[in-house]
Amino acid sequence: MLRFTPILLAILYGILMWHFSAWRMKKELDRSSTELADAKIASLTARMAQALDLPRIRVHVHEIAPVNGMAVPDGRIFLTRGFLDKYHGSEVTAEELASVIAHELGHVALNHTRRRLIDFSGQNAMRTALGMVLSRILPGIGGWIAGMLTSLLAARLSRSDEYEADAYAAALLTKSGIGVAPQISLFEKLARLTQSNHGAAPAWLLSHPKPEERIAAIRRLSDGWGTA
Repeated sequence: MLRFTPILLAILYGILMWHFSAWRMKKELDRSSTELADAKIASLTARMAQALDLPRIRVHVHEIAPVNGMAVPDGRIFLTRGFLDKYHGSEVTAEELASVIAHELGHVALNHTRRRLIDFSGQNAMRTALGMVLSRILPGIGGWIAGMLTSLLAARLSRSDEYEADAYAAALLTKSGIGVAPQISLFEKLARLTQSNHGAAPAWLLSHPKPEERIAAIRRLSDGWGTA
């Protein structure tokens, strides 16, 4: 039993850290966010809400500069102020922001945000177990190798979640009559923005799939549905 104690402690630590991180994120978002009030975006979210048979879809603005959208474990959807600034500067359209909202709704509907608890705890336990084994075989670097392998697994799981959320968004946008064109055009913009950062880096090293690969997956879905 004692041999499994470090692994059990790692799982417990992972669960506690996840809950602490979720609590801290909620407090920060409560403090630094407001509900989005934009007529054009609201009209698009109303169409998506109707397609989902929901009374409304609430979107909040997180007052930070980086361009991002996110879903949190309590089910709320956020766009950052940086993303809204791009919209107000006509660099992205309301329809493109609607595609981000649809994507984040996918994370919520598919339970990705809550499933991260299990993933995080399991990865932490695996890192500890691998570290113990590899450190005996490769003293000095065994722990580093264990961390790298666990990070690669986490990135693979994250990419799988992104593809699933993309597919959910594509279906919702199609059902809402918005279509996947804004989803594709936003990824094309992101591809140009991130090209200098990602360069020729292998896709399996990235926590998010490359934009061009996500575009290809969306096009395959759209072609299968006979829509554009």
